[in-house]
Amino acid sequence: MKTVTIVGVGKAGGALAIALSRAGYKVEKLAHRNSELARKIRRKEIPTASLAKWPTVGAISSNIVVIAVADPEITAVSHGLEGILNKGQIVLHTSGSLTSGELSNLAHVGCETGSIHPLLSISDPFLSADQFQNAYFCVEGSGKAVAVARRMVRALRGRSFTIDPSKKGLYHASAVAAAGHATALFDVAVEMLSKCGVTRNDAETILHPLLSSAVRNLERQPTEDALTGSFARLDIAAFERHLSSFGPLPATAVEVYFALAERSLEIVERRDGSSDDLTAFRQRISVAKRNSK
Repeated sequence: MKTVTIVGVGKAGGALAIALSRAGYKVEKLAHRNSELARKIRRKEIPTASLAKWPTVGAISSNIVVIAVADPEITAVSHGLEGILNKGQIVLHTSGSLTSGELSNLAHVGCETGSIHPLLSISDPFLSADQFQNAYFCVEGSGKAVAVARRMVRALRGRSFTIDPSKKGLYHASAVAAAGHATALFDVAVEMLSKCGVTRNDAETILHPLLSSAVRNLERQPTEDALTGSFARLDIAAFERHLSSFGPLPATAVEVYFALAERSLEIVERRDGSSDDLTAFRQRISVAKRNSK
């Protein structure tokens, strides 16, 4: 029987607990600090799981222990589990930026240690539990831990891959850029549109279909083909109109716009090669950046 204990029943840990339970794993224990959320998950999804208030969790006999706490807490939780776990148990943490080395004390007592990081934006455990299907998971660690992690991913109908642990920080930065920074960029776009006389709520509603269409294009095309808009067309006149409208915007929003404008031209150059129009556009952006300071 595939048995699991989840330590850290927040958004990610809660979503994994629900998804693993639906996928045929027996979630035996939910070790938590937020009793309200843990109780809600047990009541609605996993009534057979026991609740334990960290750090007084008692014995853990599960085959697999998933540590789903915030990165700064992983080492402390790992040491808190040291006297509880036994040789041969699989311990996986869910950090995207830290390696399985954070669990070295458990490896020294005979546990098989690794990491399993879902490349998903998880904002709610109940809403996100169904999103693991087709999602990618980065896994690394000991041979047995990786094998178990890959089986978990298959049970969730996801896909797994591995990287050199020394690249974990850059891997996580990529994930943040694709999700967290994309959300921050959307917030900039909402602010721009709200300066046109619509409310922030209406601006979000108006821009959602546009963002969704861009994501769909990226699913079907490389970035060189998916890029649209003024920079894809090297439309300097449109850029000039943008510049003339930036008066009410904060400097941070304008800086983001310029940085992404330059990156857009890099994409165009990969697609079409260099040209006089491309050079002229880059020069105009450089002047605009200097004038904005």
